[in-house]
Amino acid sequence: MTTKRSPESKVTPNTTTNTTPDTIYSYTTTFPDIGVITLYSDGDNLIGLSMPSQQYRLEPTEKEITDKELPIFKTTEKWLTKYFAGKEPKKFPPIRFIGTPFRQKVWQALLEIPHGELVTYGDLAKKLYPNDANTGIRARAIGGAVGHNPIPIIVPCHRVVGANNNLTGYTGGLDVKIKLHTLEGVDMEPLKWPKRTTKNAF
Repeated sequence: MTTKRSPESKVTPNTTTNTTPDTIYSYTTTFPDIGVITLYSDGDNLIGLSMPSQQYRLEPTEKEITDKELPIFKTTEKWLTKYFAGKEPKKFPPIRFIGTPFRQKVWQALLEIPHGELVTYGDLAKKLYPNDANTGIRARAIGGAVGHNPIPIIVPCHRVVGANNNLTGYTGGLDVKIKLHTLEGVDMEPLKWPKRTTKNAF
């Protein structure tokens, strides 16, 4: 599977860092079919998004987390409202990636996957390391970074699938991944459920 790059899909986070801000702000909202979503910010940028079924959340921190309504949360909520209405938001909210340089590189690549299209971990490995013959090893490392994406849905790790059209896992659960694919008009027929997972009914 390959992607078609478009000017709208290219996004550069406002800042990138490996250091968690001194104060983290949070805001909780609810969307039908998905449930409660909590947003996190450094005060100006979106740094995290979590769902009830999410396996990975923000990295453990002893920093203060304060509930507060901020413009970035309203901007993000509008983005999500448009997205869940089946539309394609063209402008991402301001984003700040907090993580290792490698993970940030992978998360940036996720932002460039167009709405309604899918790529494999191998595709990402070839894109990020075009001159590296060890794509299998790279793909596994990329899988770990994708799995720790701190801003799912907006940074679309759900658009990454395994080899042979295998759905693989998803930080918010496979049921959510399927809902997001369906919302974006992805043809679900060729996709395969992981062998250890029982297919859910929707």
